[in-house]
Amino acid sequence: MSYLEHNIKTVPSGLRKILFLNWPVILLLAAISGIGFLILYSVAGGSMRPWVEPQMKRLAFGMGLMLFIAMVPIWFWRNMSALAYLVSVLLLLAVHFFGTVNMGAKRWIDLGFMVLQPSELAKITLIMVLAAYYDWLDIKKTSRPLWVLIPVIIIMVPTALVLKQPDLGTAILLVAGGGILMFLAGVSWFYFAAIIAAVAAAITAVFEFRGTEWQFLKDYQYRRIDTFLNPASDPLGAGYHITQSKIALGSGGLTGRGFMQGTQARLNFLPEKHTDFIFTTLAEEFGFLGAMSLLGLYALIIVFCVVSAIRNKDRYASLITLGVAATLFLFFVVNMSMVMGLAPVVGVPLPLVSYGGSAMLVLLIAFGLMQSAHVHRPR
Repeated sequence: MSYLEHNIKTVPSGLRKILFLNWPVILLLAAISGIGFLILYSVAGGSMRPWVEPQMKRLAFGMGLMLFIAMVPIWFWRNMSALAYLVSVLLLLAVHFFGTVNMGAKRWIDLGFMVLQPSELAKITLIMVLAAYYDWLDIKKTSRPLWVLIPVIIIMVPTALVLKQPDLGTAILLVAGGGILMFLAGVSWFYFAAIIAAVAAAITAVFEFRGTEWQFLKDYQYRRIDTFLNPASDPLGAGYHITQSKIALGSGGLTGRGFMQGTQARLNFLPEKHTDFIFTTLAEEFGFLGAMSLLGLYALIIVFCVVSAIRNKDRYASLITLGVAATLFLFFVVNMSMVMGLAPVVGVPLPLVSYGGSAMLVLLIAFGLMQSAHVHRPR
């Protein structure tokens, strides 16, 4: 039984819970979403369609879902963690049998009323089950080999299924998010040093087996790596995304060209201008100051999450909060690094700014769990 269950009487109940929400985080999420609407409006040429209106509806639904999850006691979500993880793994398996193919990848399931990307759901269920595992585990056993092996298997099962789709970007986020949570739970740094060495060996193997029947990645994924290492080698082909992205980032200067004045997006030089590369439009129209302002909003959310986690005496609630913060951090760092040419293009959206349903809903579900942990902490 956790610390929180011993102190249920100190937790607010009923509608009083609304007063104890972490409102600064909610306002910051709304502000970032508002920036996303502005940029989507701009890349659509000053129109609410085809992207702004659907995105607003998703945000309204997602915010409602977040508040509903926040009102449910955090110990309920802890008890549901293993089941949620199992459902997400089954959905990933279902993708291989019933999934829809788009641009050479099979990542989505058409549910009729919406198209679901189960790999997005796996990001949060992985955090839930790992937090529940370390909440259950005696802290003295955290770094013992047998008890380290179990979370590694928990991480690798969805990761392997996501790689099969293929979706390298999400697979990297799953491994990185799970690894960060293990580190925060107190697993010895020795294991992480071993993993870093294994990753270095895996990267070597990826290149050694290229062109053979044992190659690990698809041809287009190898082309992305080649482009990352030398974008100028094919500026009109595989290097087109990065080349145009850098032009947009550089042309923004300190203060930008102005709202709806960005030429790269409006003249369709930028591919994926409303999804993965939307940050470049923001940087072109609002410049370095606009880009840093968005970065500052993300950073503030992480600060509020860390403070909430530190003040929370329940291990599961604290790990969930830190896991959500780590997920947000990985999302925006990988996306910004990708569009700036500091990392390979792996198809990671900019949180709450890029157009898309699954990623936004899953992120708001994650913040619903963070809010539940914050509301139901003992006082």
